[in-house]
Amino acid sequence: MNAPHKTDFLIIGSGVAGLFYALKVSKYGSVAIVTKRKIEESATKYAQGGIASVTSRDDSYRLHIQDTIEAGAGLCHDEMVEIIVKNGPKMIRELLYLGANFSRWSNEEGFSEFDLSKEGGHSKRRIIHASDLTGREIERVLVKAVRKNKNIQIFENHIAVDLITSSNIYSHTDAINGKNRTLGCYVLDKKSGQIETFLSSTTLLATGGIGKVYLYTSNPDIATGDGIAMAYRAGAKIANMEFVQFHPTCLYHSESKSCLISEAVRGEGGVLRLKNGQSFMENYHPMGCLAPRDIVARAIDFEMKKSGDDFVFLDITHLPGYRIRERFPNLYQICLTFGIDMCVRPIPVVPAVHYSCGGIKVDQNGCASIKGLYATGEAACSGMHGANRLASNSLLEALVLSSFAAEKAVEEDRNKKQPLLLESAPPWDTGNAVCSDENVVVSHNWDEIRRTMWNYVGIVRSNKRLAMAKGRIEILKKEIKEYYWNFMITSDLVELRNIINVAEIIIKSAEYRKESRGLHYNLNYPRCDDKNWKRDTIIQMKNKTHV
Repeated sequence: MNAPHKTDFLIIGSGVAGLFYALKVSKYGSVAIVTKRKIEESATKYAQGGIASVTSRDDSYRLHIQDTIEAGAGLCHDEMVEIIVKNGPKMIRELLYLGANFSRWSNEEGFSEFDLSKEGGHSKRRIIHASDLTGREIERVLVKAVRKNKNIQIFENHIAVDLITSSNIYSHTDAINGKNRTLGCYVLDKKSGQIETFLSSTTLLATGGIGKVYLYTSNPDIATGDGIAMAYRAGAKIANMEFVQFHPTCLYHSESKSCLISEAVRGEGGVLRLKNGQSFMENYHPMGCLAPRDIVARAIDFEMKKSGDDFVFLDITHLPGYRIRERFPNLYQICLTFGIDMCVRPIPVVPAVHYSCGGIKVDQNGCASIKGLYATGEAACSGMHGANRLASNSLLEALVLSSFAAEKAVEEDRNKKQPLLLESAPPWDTGNAVCSDENVVVSHNWDEIRRTMWNYVGIVRSNKRLAMAKGRIEILKKEIKEYYWNFMITSDLVELRNIINVAEIIIKSAEYRKESRGLHYNLNYPRCDDKNWKRDTIIQMKNKTHV
């Protein structure tokens, strides 16, 4: 086994959350970024909409906070919302300093202003964007800055397997009595097939979302909930995982894969229609097609079930063709590749898993319940989003929380009273594992987990559906556990192990919440119950019986 990698700050993930944090902590020590594909490959890259931030004269922090809290259906942590919203303009300035190019227009006085867009749930135009490729632009400037930074070392095509904590040395009870702390992470080098040890007193999990736990998702293939699953197995608290946001509009086409039709299309006046051309969102919410995502997704789901259709249409043809091509150049070209000219015909769309409002429970500084462990971005649950995320608040939260986490991590590193005994971390033990000649087991279980979650733990749930999902997931978990410990680890096996853990957490969380709120809708409990359920759902592993 290779000698351990030792670093002051360890980061798992290379989206906006991880890279922004890396740039900040690199001023104070050595940094290692572990990412399971190329550094540019993250959910950030595919974010079309933009960053919600108060920058116009007719907007205010009060209105942005109010919109966020209203969308969050009573579960937002108000103080967290206020902190993140009020730090938005500062984050925009920092991105501009790094070289980000956001869309602009010239006002009557000849001054350049942000071309602000409006999305579902927002009362004002406040979405700063780079055409319809905002995430790619942010990723571009962050990757460029990280690659130039001599204090940052990048480990591409490396996938994290498990956190190393003091409970690996002493007792797992440390994980639930406040004495546990991180020491680093075991990481699989996908090229060599070897497990490497990364040691650090501070570890940030910025691994993104959980979309691939479901059959249909707007997320890239990397979104397998790795950070959440690792934190769960290490004994960290996980919060609000029942709140899975289904984006109302993903392209419906047999050859399309994870193609999101941006919220901004409806922000520019796009209308949802049935196959007969009739609009329907006005029957569900006063804001019509600009209603919060959970309401729009459920409305589409209801209409599809009622009609038996596989999709509905999103119609933006009222806009002049030049304006559509100007505002949505990338989306326009993508649709054309599938034979759809969005200037002259409506786009067939279907809901798909888009974002998890839950994650590793963290405080205002991104600190998890295990000492030395931080989480930001979609892997974290800060309380910002409550039971439903307001559109384009995710990049904002990732930037602000990563900035605060960096400050706290540097402070913690400086104030260490004594050096951590990182050398005490045990080396990886392969045991009696052998190479597998039956990888079909991995692909089959992967497919069954995703179909089970889609069919029984989707947009609309019930006690019966959840019970059926729980039973099937328990059987699959036993199969995966046996397979995991008997055979050599591969990247696919690591991800399979993670999605079964995340599926289990989502089901447990959904069973626990005896009401319907935000993104969680249970037919057996159709009402929102503020008296008994206006609180976070916390899941924590109490022993080492996991996969």
